[in-house]
Amino acid sequence: MTAEFVKIEGIPKPASRVALGTWAMGGSMWGGADDDNARKTIDKALDVGINLIDTAPVYGFGHSEEILGKALEGRRDRVVLATKVGLNWQDGQVFRDSRKARIEEELDASLKRLRTDHIDLYQVHWPDPKTPFEETARALEKIVQGGKVKALGLSNFSPEQMDEFRKFAPVATIQPPYNLFEREIEKDILPYAVKNNLIVLAYGPLCRGLLSGKMTADHVFTGDDLRKVDPKFQQPRFNQYLTAVEALKTIAAQHGKSLLALAIRWVLDRGPTIALWGARKPEQITGVQDAFGWTLSEGDMAAIDRILGTTITDPVGPEFMAPPARS
Repeated sequence: MTAEFVKIEGIPKPASRVALGTWAMGGSMWGGADDDNARKTIDKALDVGINLIDTAPVYGFGHSEEILGKALEGRRDRVVLATKVGLNWQDGQVFRDSRKARIEEELDASLKRLRTDHIDLYQVHWPDPKTPFEETARALEKIVQGGKVKALGLSNFSPEQMDEFRKFAPVATIQPPYNLFEREIEKDILPYAVKNNLIVLAYGPLCRGLLSGKMTADHVFTGDDLRKVDPKFQQPRFNQYLTAVEALKTIAAQHGKSLLALAIRWVLDRGPTIALWGARKPEQITGVQDAFGWTLSEGDMAAIDRILGTTITDPVGPEFMAPPARS
């Protein structure tokens, strides 16, 4: 099935509506890195028509960008390359830092790790409450004018924060968490994106693997795996979400699709969206084509809502992932 594409303002090449997310490739919070599998995963994504790849300096403290830079040598022009800015770390502890000096430092480091002379989409990873948005936005707009960045995006910003930032620099995209189980953006961010012609890069469309359809109640998370502290993966909530998963499989089966394809299609049918498909092994890319070429009906959407309403009695969002401000 042919991939679907969308135009992001400021970027000449259309972007695939399923993007490869590379957080897990960095290793940090996902049980360690596996560079060989990461390279094979990038190869597989390109082979199936994914041309938008999203990364960030904080993913493995630079390691994800390094892997991507090596993997794209000789074929950088095939990809819409997205990374981020505005986080810092000390002794492994991450905090928000969108000062002009930090932005300049991060840009040079990212370009070097990614082995490129420009970034297509440069996104502020989290709003920094201790740095004026004007300082951040003007620094980034200057970089765009200099040609090292094609377009700007914001990640984890509220509509009010986006309004303030956009006074000083244009924005093409917003990247919030969004999936069948985490739908807070429908109240404000998604309508804001529609009104202001922004593309939504929805991260976590499989909800940290919950919507892969492969998890069971006895699954054990080890090491530094993020899901050890994710409230969704703790009992009794975990069983509620797993019950919903089994019921959602019936909707997918009616279309002859996997739950994974249903979860991605649901995101694509909700608005001007791109689904960020996080993967670290090539087999995790298998099935991406099944998300294209069909849509969910209003009846399907209503049935999904009924399932969620009856199975998940104690829902929780992704708030636990937010990093602190600078001390």
